[in-house]
Amino acid sequence: MKLQIAVCDDEETALLQLKNAVSAWAAQRQHSIDLAAFSSAERFLFAYAENRAFDILLLDVEMEGMSGLELARQLRRDGLRAEIIFITSHFELCGEGYEVDALHYLIKPVSGERLHTVLDRAAQRLSVEAPSIVISCEGETVKLPEQEILYIEAFLHYIAIYTANREYRVRENLSAVEKRLSDDFFRPHRSYLLSLKHVTRISRTQVWMDSGAKLPLARGRYDEINRAFIERN
Repeated sequence: MKLQIAVCDDEETALLQLKNAVSAWAAQRQHSIDLAAFSSAERFLFAYAENRAFDILLLDVEMEGMSGLELARQLRRDGLRAEIIFITSHFELCGEGYEVDALHYLIKPVSGERLHTVLDRAAQRLSVEAPSIVISCEGETVKLPEQEILYIEAFLHYIAIYTANREYRVRENLSAVEKRLSDDFFRPHRSYLLSLKHVTRISRTQVWMDSGAKLPLARGRYDEINRAFIERN
């Protein structure tokens, strides 16, 4: 798994030190990472508009303009599930952050050994997370948890991924996406891929989803989908 990591600090020296420490950790632990650095919360948000697939964020609490805590609040409201590590110069600020489910606070100057320990915890938590896929949709990169996907429908030049709250249109082949998903997904018809976790009823010709959608079931697939449904639930 490649980890998408961002460091955000408005102090140039601190930003460089954090970048070097994260890179050293990745090399020692043999983790593959994409590391991005930002000198303000606003610059991070500009990049985040196109790439929402971050796994770990190291945020300076006290930055000019939007603070790290304010940034974390906005990202949580947006649904980002990344592990958040706060960096601060003031110990008394360490009581804040519970509302955004911060993993840890580190006091400046940050010890490389201490940072490595916290990054180990973040990587461990990410390794047991529910599976997800990364998609490119409308100019942005989105990390979409499998559990949110109800079903996927294939069209001529794109696929539509349906969740309870949104439809994502992606220029990708249905078979290619199927290979990236777990065994919780089943192909009831050549134009559809559904999550067995969201199936409520199966007939000889249709499959009902918990969203109310009814999907076609190809001839000869009834016994197979019933077996898969029982095994996955």
